[in-house]
Amino acid sequence: MTTHVNQSTITPLARSGYRSDRAADRFMRGVLGISGPDRRSTQGAHRAFRVSVMVSAVRCLISYGLIPIMVPILSLSGWVATPIGMALCVLAVVNGIVSMRRFWRCDHRQRWMYTAFIGVVFIIVAVALISDLTRLGVIA
Repeated sequence: MTTHVNQSTITPLARSGYRSDRAADRFMRGVLGISGPDRRSTQGAHRAFRVSVMVSAVRCLISYGLIPIMVPILSLSGWVATPIGMALCVLAVVNGIVSMRRFWRCDHRQRWMYTAFIGVVFIIVAVALISDLTRLGVIA
């Protein structure tokens, strides 16, 4: 028994190799510089996500837990705490972008949920960076 496939019934989704070929998906792949799916990078996406969340958690612990306690004890001023917080913010953003690219590159089924989550994290980090820059006097 032979099966004939009508070429006109093959969707662009099947030809592109992605779960979805909607305009929003194509836009995000373009923004992130994703040229083709890589199903093998799923493990890397999950690992990068965990690292990104851990860096953000460490930054929060240091910025909002350790520094407020240690500054009065050690008589340190914001000139020590602020650069550390800013460096951790930059590290969190870099890890977030790396993990988001991996989620999109492996065409993960939860890529939009992760994109929304990391977007919220980026907003929080941006607020923290603006606060730190204001504290240093860079922003009036």
